[in-house]
Amino acid sequence: MPYEQLKLSNQVCFRLYTASRLVIQAYKPFFEKIGITYTQYLVLMVLWENDYMPVNDIAKKLVLETNTITPLIQRMETLGLIVRAKSQSDSRRIIVSLTKKGQAMEKDAAEIPKCMVDILKSSGVNEKSVLDMVPGLDNIIDNLKDKKAK
Repeated sequence: MPYEQLKLSNQVCFRLYTASRLVIQAYKPFFEKIGITYTQYLVLMVLWENDYMPVNDIAKKLVLETNTITPLIQRMETLGLIVRAKSQSDSRRIIVSLTKKGQAMEKDAAEIPKCMVDILKSSGVNEKSVLDMVPGLDNIIDNLKDKKAK
């Protein structure tokens, strides 16, 4: 092969993509049990932390575009997990808040992170090595997010 840099085995991005896809796949049974998807779980985590958030703020927190998050939020509203309302101070802003069902789901989801750690451990993954990756991954996210914003 004339271009060594094009070998799949030399790609960091392929490893990040594959690890992400496999972790999300491992989450799937837990989400199916409570009737949500991975991206809905992310939105719920944001709202469990800070309820009553503008759509734009949720999108920023998840490093997603507003046009990506809007249909997701609409589906979540249909499921009865959240409600949307116009901001009283600025009618152009849409505020998202949890319903009682969305609030109650926090208890159902509370065990999911521990279950994932157990899955990783049972698969031979060292918990410390995963935790040690967090600062490096945060650095990649922060730096690429900053470039995207410019």
